[in-house]
Amino acid sequence: MNNTFIIAEAGVNHNGSLDMALQLIDVAIDAGANAVKFQTFKGEKLVSRYASKAEYQTRNTGTAESQLEMIKKLELNEGQHLVLVEHCQKHGIEFMSTPFDLDSVDFLANVINVSRLKIPSGEITNGLILLKFAQTGKPIILSTGMSTLDEVEMALGVLAFGFINSREKPSMGAFTEAYSSSEGQAFLKDKVSLLHCTTEYPAPFEEVNLKAMDTLRDKFSLPVGYSDHTIGIAVPIAAVARGAVIIEKHFTLDRNLPGPDHKASLEPGELKQMVSSIRQIELALGNGVKQPTTSEIKNMVVARKSLVATREIKQGELFTEANLGVKRPGTGRSPFEYWVLLGKTADKDYKADEVIE
Repeated sequence: MNNTFIIAEAGVNHNGSLDMALQLIDVAIDAGANAVKFQTFKGEKLVSRYASKAEYQTRNTGTAESQLEMIKKLELNEGQHLVLVEHCQKHGIEFMSTPFDLDSVDFLANVINVSRLKIPSGEITNGLILLKFAQTGKPIILSTGMSTLDEVEMALGVLAFGFINSREKPSMGAFTEAYSSSEGQAFLKDKVSLLHCTTEYPAPFEEVNLKAMDTLRDKFSLPVGYSDHTIGIAVPIAAVARGAVIIEKHFTLDRNLPGPDHKASLEPGELKQMVSSIRQIELALGNGVKQPTTSEIKNMVVARKSLVATREIKQGELFTEANLGVKRPGTGRSPFEYWVLLGKTADKDYKADEVIE
């Protein structure tokens, strides 16, 4: 059974090209992902003209342009979004996108009518957009990269307040009260999933801290998954083995393409291998009951041993340490009965190596 919701994160790896975005959807479909996710934003509403690039963005795209100039090249307009949604619907994969400004939240929730919304790590302290997310009433996936538990709790408080749709004026106190209320907690448990994340591209393995998934789960009692920025597929697979119910992973058509995120993304074959490996891990996790499996039962008689006569034994002769031993197959008396039989008489003749019945 496929329990892990796998999000193939196309992000901005379309480089502003509708054709590349459609190709990315096809790659996600071929890989077997549950959803393909893009990013929705208006550059001027996301980035100040004075904002510098992140270190990894400078490393991958140089310094000739500002972050705003870089971001504007990666926008998808509303018409392009509609084409992508139609392509996803036609081929049976869920369309997702992360909105980075208030108008984009409205567009995705009310025009596109996405099934769920994703809050990126960078918005976890942005109370204005968190409130907007919750007021849509949509299920929410909240990434928690760069954050502390207190910041996650505050974000959840804003979401709880928004879900409750209280007429009270938004305030820190109101958010805390909403988070602590039974109504707020009920909304959070019904609507919100958390993603552990390390916000670096690529993320160093020594900074992944997968055990923090357990901390989030224990602290907030919400479904927890993992948004991965490491090189390769080992960590998301390990996250599923550790209980992640959602996996998000960036992918690209080609890691050598220009752009900020390609270098830390999977190529098509790797994405397919990741999805396949996760599905294998899901099967391997099983139900937790320790008992012989169907496959094992047929091997038990071959691999286990029985009590056997180590030499010829006549009917009425006593079983002793000299004439009683243990060998394969496991079709006779269990070796655990060795001490029970010692000193008792044989009820028939046994040839050497014959299994004791």
